Amino acid sequence: MFSWFKPSKRVLEPHERISEVLFGLIMVLTFTGSLSVAEAGREDVRTMLIGALGCNIAWGLIDGVLYMMGSLAEKGRALATLRAVRKPGEPAKAHKLIAGALPPLVASIMKPEELESIRERLSQVPEPSSPARLGKSDWLGALGVFLLVFLTTLPVTIPFIFIHNARTAMRVSNAVAIAMLFIAGMAYGRCVGRSAKGFGFGMVLLGAILVGLTILLGG
Repeated sequence: MFSWFKPSKRVLEPHERISEVLFGLIMVLTFTGSLSVAEAGREDVRTMLIGALGCNIAWGLIDGVLYMMGSLAEKGRALATLRAVRKPGEPAKAHKLIAGALPPLVASIMKPEELESIRERLSQVPEPSSPARLGKSDWLGALGVFLLVFLTTLPVTIPFIFIHNARTAMRVSNAVAIAMLFIAGMAYGRCVGRSAKGFGFGMVLLGAILVGLTILLGG
């Protein structure tokens, strides 16, 4: 809840890592999917590779900045919640704020006296001496976001570097992308306690739909 005291989670949670991998794959597949293998020469392939790498570098940087902005906003909200909870004479409001900061399942079983106990302990916490600010874990998280988006580009584009036949390179690249989507889907399925294989196939289908829509809309 009050994350400026001590990081309470890993730099990136599993579902966040999976989301970044999916995002990176969608971005690079919009470039490889738009390449006409029947007419593509080495210069066309080179242009596509530069475009794919440049786009994912740019979006990796943007996504990293957005991650830090989100982290700072979360810390600011936590600081405001702490100060609101510590206000004297408003225990009912404080209980509501504390319950709102807890996972819904946990909040649903909390008794008023337990919420009051938390409020009293929070009232004894020293007032933070500085406003909400980014910490080491936030910078590492932003770096992790950038690397995931950028590095996802490489397995899909490498076939075009080492295989000179554009049609063969496309087939290998697509096979790698499908495998990566399937693995990401399986990992997400395990995160949410559902069928790993079912989510694997679902992620492949979702990826194909998103890529198709992006290309169709000129993305």
